[in-house]
Amino acid sequence: MLKPLQKPEPIVCAYNEWDPLEEVVVGVVDRACIPPWHVALKATMPRSQWQFFLDHGGEPFPEPQVAAAREDLERFVRLLEAEGVTVRRPEVVDYARPFKTPDWESASGLYAAMPRDILLVIGDEIIEAPTCWRSRYHEIDAYRPLLREYFQQGARWTAAPKPLLRDELFKADYEEPSGDEPLYVINEVEPTFDAADFVRCGKDLFVQKSHVTNELGIEWLRRHLGSDYRIHVVPVHDKHPMHIDATMMPLAPGKLLINPERLPRIPAAFRSWDVRPAPPPSSRADFALCSSWVSMNVLSLDEKRVIVEPSETELIRFFKSWGFEPIPCSFRNFNLFGGSFHCATLDVRRRGELRSYF
Repeated sequence: MLKPLQKPEPIVCAYNEWDPLEEVVVGVVDRACIPPWHVALKATMPRSQWQFFLDHGGEPFPEPQVAAAREDLERFVRLLEAEGVTVRRPEVVDYARPFKTPDWESASGLYAAMPRDILLVIGDEIIEAPTCWRSRYHEIDAYRPLLREYFQQGARWTAAPKPLLRDELFKADYEEPSGDEPLYVINEVEPTFDAADFVRCGKDLFVQKSHVTNELGIEWLRRHLGSDYRIHVVPVHDKHPMHIDATMMPLAPGKLLINPERLPRIPAAFRSWDVRPAPPPSSRADFALCSSWVSMNVLSLDEKRVIVEPSETELIRFFKSWGFEPIPCSFRNFNLFGGSFHCATLDVRRRGELRSYF
């Protein structure tokens, strides 16, 4: 008697942040450029770093800095492969070339270092995010060969509406708010979002409105995903909001890591979860492109194993006491480019099924 044919495993499939990781895209820093100065950059960067961008925006990052970050990435890739994960990489693109649209021009691009920012995997679908930084307009180009390959192997490939990024989208006179009322540098002219402003918990996605993600962007994704998913907007206490994975990180079913400075009120959906504040970063000095809380930007290989920067000794002790198995991997040189393990990766396939955890 013939056995029934088994349905092949999907090449792309991920529903949360913790199912066993089988395949991942890791970014590259080669030919990275310092983003040109713009009000959208002003709204998100630490004030102490503004002059750096004013002086050097549009220039390539110094080669010694790129080389050191590249070494961190290669070490990270070797670790992932040793843990049984298939690693894919984007193409190297020359981001130093200027470009323009009919409405604006940019002295350079940025990099292909952070696939989590511009791509969102929901089930068997890869969604290109409509990011609002002009310097990132062609960032997706480095990932086109991979996206085409995944599509040819059965994945769904979707691009959110490409934003025009005209001046009317941005508040040219933006200043950091003095009070607690949130104020964002982008308007609601067109949908924009960064994929890294979302975290996935099965049928529930959690998102923050930010300087790169507006209400129209959130609504576009809500309608696109339909009734199979619920999207929850999380209010955060952050005057420079950009990317939720340094504010809250679901690490396993029932376990949520939070930034105690940015999330003073736990979202109602997590009331039955074990919610714990991350210990303070080992250093409170901000990096050029992100805050020191990048310390909690970790990557889960499964419900137990989590990759952590080794200098974050308090965080490592914290994870061990919480029942996790932290795996140290030096990544400080890469942090200078504005992210850590979660930012530098895109989950292509995690072994699990769609379900509700609430």
